[in-house]
Amino acid sequence: MDLKSIFSIRNIIIYLIIINLIAFLSMLVDKQKAKFGKWRIPENTLFLFAFLGGTVGSIIGMQVFRHKTKKNKFKIGMPALLILQILAIVAFSI
Repeated sequence: MDLKSIFSIRNIIIYLIIINLIAFLSMLVDKQKAKFGKWRIPENTLFLFAFLGGTVGSIIGMQVFRHKTKKNKFKIGMPALLILQILAIVAFSI
């Protein structure tokens, strides 16, 4: 198995779907834990999921679950990370 087959468009799309689902669901889980005063998912972990490609899922989760939407770190950080990721994709595809 060579790198070209591992990093095929199909595999990249599957990876992005999975990581965005994980990021989305992590927002749900953290919101539920916040409601009940339980152990929370660290903010760095939520950002890690976004950094690994789950930014869209994180942003959608923030809006759907109304979670972390008042924290500037997330309100500004997630869209900024998405823009950086888009710019990186554009730069590497040239």
